[in-house]
Amino acid sequence: MKTSSFIAKTAIIAALYAVITIVLAPISYGQLQFRVSEILTVLPYFTPAAIPGLFIGCLLSNIFSPNGILDIIVGSLSTLAAAFLSHKMKKKWLVPLPPVVINGIFIGLMLSCLYQLPLVLTILYVAAGQAAVCYGLGLPFLYLMEKMELSKYIK
Repeated sequence: MKTSSFIAKTAIIAALYAVITIVLAPISYGQLQFRVSEILTVLPYFTPAAIPGLFIGCLLSNIFSPNGILDIIVGSLSTLAAAFLSHKMKKKWLVPLPPVVINGIFIGLMLSCLYQLPLVLTILYVAAGQAAVCYGLGLPFLYLMEKMELSKYIK
C-alpha cells in the first residue's frame, strides 16, 4: 500500500507539473522564463514523492522545449537536485531557495550557451523568474496548504 501511494503521488505531481508547463508554454520556455509550474517545488517539504514527481514532470514538459535535448537533460537534472535539496530544508522560508539558485545557475548557463547571451545577466534573469514563482507563489502556497491542512493528504 505504501509503495502504491508513493507512486500515485509521484505521478500526480509529475502530471500537474507537465500540464501546467505545457499549457503555459509561451512563458515556460526560452530566454526569459516564468514557469508557473515551479510553484510545485515546495511539495518536497511535505513528501519525498515530490522529488521524482518534479523530475519526471520537468522531463516530460522539457520534451516540448524549443531548447531540445540539452533542456531535457540539464533542466530535468537541475529540477531533481533542487527538489532533493528542498526536501532537506528544515525552515519553511528556505524551501524555495534551491530551485532559485540551482535553476538560476544551470538553466542560466544553458541558455547563455544556446543563445550566446551574457552569462551573469542570464543567470540573474532565470533566478529572478524562479524567485518570483518560488517565493511569490510557492511559499504562500506552502503556508496555505498547511493552514488549510491540505498537507496531510500529500504526506
